[in-house]
Amino acid sequence: MRFGSTAHRPSVLAAVAALSLPLAACSAGDLGSSGSDDGKVTLSYLVDNSPQGVESAEQLVRDFEEAHPDIAVDIETRPQGGEGDNLVKTRLATGEMNDVFLYNSGSLFQALNPQQNLVPVTDEGWVGDIDDSFRSTVTAEDDVYGAPFGTHMGGGVLYNREVYADLDLEVPTTWDEFMANNAAIKDAGVAPVAQTYQDTWTSQLFVLGDFHNVTAAEPNFAEDYTANEAKYASSPAAIQGFEHLQEVYEADYLNEDFASATYEDGLRLIGEGEVAHYPMLTNAVPPMVDTVPAAEQDVGFFALPGDDAASNGLTVWTPAGVYIPKTTEGEQLDAAKQLLAFIASPAGCESQLAAAMPSGPYAVEGCELPADVPQAVQDTQAYFDEEAVSPALEFLSPVKGPALEQITVEVGSGIRSAQSGAELYDEDVEKQAQQLGLDGW
Repeated sequence: MRFGSTAHRPSVLAAVAALSLPLAACSAGDLGSSGSDDGKVTLSYLVDNSPQGVESAEQLVRDFEEAHPDIAVDIETRPQGGEGDNLVKTRLATGEMNDVFLYNSGSLFQALNPQQNLVPVTDEGWVGDIDDSFRSTVTAEDDVYGAPFGTHMGGGVLYNREVYADLDLEVPTTWDEFMANNAAIKDAGVAPVAQTYQDTWTSQLFVLGDFHNVTAAEPNFAEDYTANEAKYASSPAAIQGFEHLQEVYEADYLNEDFASATYEDGLRLIGEGEVAHYPMLTNAVPPMVDTVPAAEQDVGFFALPGDDAASNGLTVWTPAGVYIPKTTEGEQLDAAKQLLAFIASPAGCESQLAAAMPSGPYAVEGCELPADVPQAVQDTQAYFDEEAVSPALEFLSPVKGPALEQITVEVGSGIRSAQSGAELYDEDVEKQAQQLGLDGW
């Protein structure tokens, strides 16, 4: 599984335990029709079927239509994951895509061949109001193609603040400090680290969330990795994520049921303080608070620590993008551009906030988090305020092997060593890079 924006299995990451909703009844051939009987221009808007995503889209459409009474927007849902990816690519290839659609930013966006299939929005006035970290993930050949929908997510460690307060612990900024905290927590009779390997995708955080530390040590890693000039198994910085998985297992710092525990179990364990740490994305915060309301204040968040406190910072997943296919023309194109402008505005952020608790900062200038967001979200904002953030590797490189979550489960369960896991993942990556036809592979 790939941690990313709208294909969240919270991927990333949200709507992890998403319900399956059927596709709307309209057929692809009916999409993008001109106007309705009442003279309005009607847009068809394709979104994934995660409950949170659908609720946010519905709220956004209501608010947009109120501000633009001459435009109507019909929402269609698609599956998440690989099935939804295939549907998006098929519709683009056959010229049957909706007037606007929600999809991942980063490498998955690049795989859509945006220059051929999408309408650039580079010259739209709102583009200057989106932050650089997001803009770079929806840019191809100097053109911008998407508006941000949702918020940034941090990939790091949820921690129980009550456990920390009881043991007089401080938030770690190095791996050695983190492991020292774990030792003190275990001595106090609390499980230091939650792992939830029944849901295998959750096993990847120690590797994927460590990328800020990798790029701090090896600034050219993403470029070299894409060109087949850097490997996890031979990079002293990149292999550390696998080594950390091995270390916490060998130190007996995991919850006893780590092999059978689910993502939902992890949210409850960290919220109730039965474990002290849960490596996770911050889009887990809303469902965690739903599960354990006290977690709104009792659970904080910190970046995965590396070797050097001076370079401590956060790996982030950028929001999804809303795009316009080239098949959208005439009145629909004008209306679609107005929809993107609304999404990339403070009014659009307010609309999204009305539907869903944010899991991190917005990507639009003028969109501020309310003061009463959960503590973990406030902690995420602090890294952005300090400009101590780096995009996750998947936003910088198209190379990510499909077997990572199985490999990290094996390393995190003591079945395979960190070195063996990194080597196996390098082999997995090679197959995927060759399928993509990347140079150097």
